[in-house]
Amino acid sequence: MKIRRVLATAVALAVTTPAALLSVSPAYADAKPTAQTQEKQSKPTIEELEEAAAEAQKAYDKAVKAEAAGRVEVDKALDDLSEVNGTHPLAVASAAANRAAKDAATAKTAADQAVTDAKAALDALPEDATEEERAATETALSEAQKAAATAATTKTAADAAAAEAGEKLDDARVAAVRAYGVLQKAVEDALAVKTAADAALAKAIKEAEEGEEGGEGADCEPELDLTSKVTGLPDKLVAGTSTDFSLRVTNGSDRHMDKVLTFVSVHATDTSGLKDTEKFFRLQWSTKSAPKWQNADADDYIEGVGALKPGAHADVKLRLTLDKATPAGNGVAFFAADFFNEDGSCGGAPDLDMYEFDVKAAGSKPGKTEDVKPSTTPRPGNTGTTPQGSASGTPAATGSLAATGSSSATTSIALAGGAAVLLGAAAVFVVRRRKTGADA
Repeated sequence: MKIRRVLATAVALAVTTPAALLSVSPAYADAKPTAQTQEKQSKPTIEELEEAAAEAQKAYDKAVKAEAAGRVEVDKALDDLSEVNGTHPLAVASAAANRAAKDAATAKTAADQAVTDAKAALDALPEDATEEERAATETALSEAQKAAATAATTKTAADAAAAEAGEKLDDARVAAVRAYGVLQKAVEDALAVKTAADAALAKAIKEAEEGEEGGEGADCEPELDLTSKVTGLPDKLVAGTSTDFSLRVTNGSDRHMDKVLTFVSVHATDTSGLKDTEKFFRLQWSTKSAPKWQNADADDYIEGVGALKPGAHADVKLRLTLDKATPAGNGVAFFAADFFNEDGSCGGAPDLDMYEFDVKAAGSKPGKTEDVKPSTTPRPGNTGTTPQGSASGTPAATGSLAATGSSSATTSIALAGGAAVLLGAAAVFVVRRRKTGADA
């Protein structure tokens, strides 16, 4: 049994709304939100996905063009830094230092040979040599030894200077290659976004066709009245600490749900928005039927809710622990719920809830935080309440991205990285949600 979706909410969030990355990549945010926000987003249309795929293609083409230009620049830089014929000051200095070291080595070899010759001359003096002859030979040996000592000192200094100059030259070469590596990474990230956008569009078209044909999984449908509400999750988390919060799942519909699963997934990046840091996070859960703390599994699904009668709810206790080595950065936590019945019917909350939070380095003060408060305005078709904020529309564009439209390399690279991280999290959600549905 599978749950069929036109497209998971988070994919649209990452692909069609780059401004949403403001919450993940601080490279764009001039002003951070002071309180945690929760977003909900409705399903995008195929036209919107086509536009997203086109934009992703443009971003990829730009990244490829930048990478090609960067390749030309790095080749030129490496030529300039060549020790053979490079014109860069560091290359010139290194070549000169190496020549000086070579000359010093030649001079030391000659001085050492002069000492050897002087000793041989002294040993070869006949027994009847005059005092004057012996004194002159001994003087020649002493002077040769002094010259050899001076040559040795000169060679040692020349070798050290050559090594230092060579290290500076190598550092410059590494810096040039690393700069090009950033452009290569931008291409990889842009390709990941493009691939996901293309796949999302293709899947949306395919599922729309299957839905029209009444194909497999058509009995799985959105359930607006299956809601999940988070309390106790602050907007700032500190490395090396644990945070306890809770998730309440409510069946506000008039149908009995035989098996309810909750989806909880946490994703984060460092302050650059490029490096995925979720490996430092550990999520645990417990419920009334399973009171012992358990680690969340690889699918990010929690099966401790069980059945829910109409109007009933269940609470899931959650504990998020950050390793002491967790880098400072930004994160998001996703929440959703699905149900599966023995008669083959299935469905789930059509929206994916997203909570943003900051990650502070170990030893930081968490400061005062406020939980997200539920809105008093019910959603259409829902008799309950829903948390504030809505990803049903496009998230508000705050910060420098929307305001400046910056085309700098740093902005483009960070955008691609942030998109890949959030998009990857969303794609994982889609795959896991369907996989779990198929196994239910």
